[in-house]
Amino acid sequence: MTRVVVVGDLMTDAVARARYALARASDTPAIVTMHGGGSGANIASWLAVEGAEVAFIGRRGADITGRNRDMELMGYGVDARLVMDPERPTGTCVVLVTHKGERTMLSDPGANAALSPEDLPRDLFGGGHLHLSGYTLINEGSRDAGLAALDMARRSGMSISVDCSSSAPLERTGAEPFLEWTNGVKLLFANVDQAKVLTGRDDPEAAAKVLTAWFPQVVIKMNVDGALWFGNSRSEPIRVNADPVERIVDGTGAGDAFCAGFLPPWLEGKPPAEALADGCRLAAKAIVHLGARPRL
Repeated sequence: MTRVVVVGDLMTDAVARARYALARASDTPAIVTMHGGGSGANIASWLAVEGAEVAFIGRRGADITGRNRDMELMGYGVDARLVMDPERPTGTCVVLVTHKGERTMLSDPGANAALSPEDLPRDLFGGGHLHLSGYTLINEGSRDAGLAALDMARRSGMSISVDCSSSAPLERTGAEPFLEWTNGVKLLFANVDQAKVLTGRDDPEAAAKVLTAWFPQVVIKMNVDGALWFGNSRSEPIRVNADPVERIVDGTGAGDAFCAGFLPPWLEGKPPAEALADGCRLAAKAIVHLGARPRL
């Protein structure tokens, strides 16, 4: 099985799930829990639980939460290559989840914003696959590390995928720079909102076709409508429906779980429909419990 090297963000998620509709400017009863998070670390965790050989490169604070996040990754079976930042805390994200499962995130990247090219272990860039969290490029402080990882992967012959991560910060960064930084990457993951930011197209099929001008293969995650894959060698996209779930508890990390489900069969050369189905299967597992990581 191909080794996957994930470069990205490590966070602690403070998840507040409202019991009722949010009472703005007042109190709403909620369940508040703490979880390991960060898009890159989530993907690495789901990959490891699914049996993949995976290493994660990131940065944490010299605090108790950083140590806990490090130990969690090792518990999942991830080869965690975390640099300890002596000044910045481990990143934190406050996740507000409505009673219907919709989420809004308030993020403080902390140590993630200081990831540097010197933090990238050279021994991991000698073959296999690189998956880069888009947050690494979107955050100005870690951008050089993301660009260095892409360059090292290209020079060592690794296949590369990138996830767009989040639409609002992607829009603030701008479509043109992001496409320039990632041009030539073999596989792009985006959700409908992120694809619209990059292309201006509301329709996911139309957006995917536009994006193949930059990427040979594109996957659009469409939440309850499943996902689609489009390659520049095909005339029509391949679609797969989402797996049905009884109740959405927390959508945090569903897109990360999807990526982790898609990558192993895709790297093994299996048909896109099979990879999409595996992605939807893991996404369905992620949304029926609180938190973005697998349950052990």
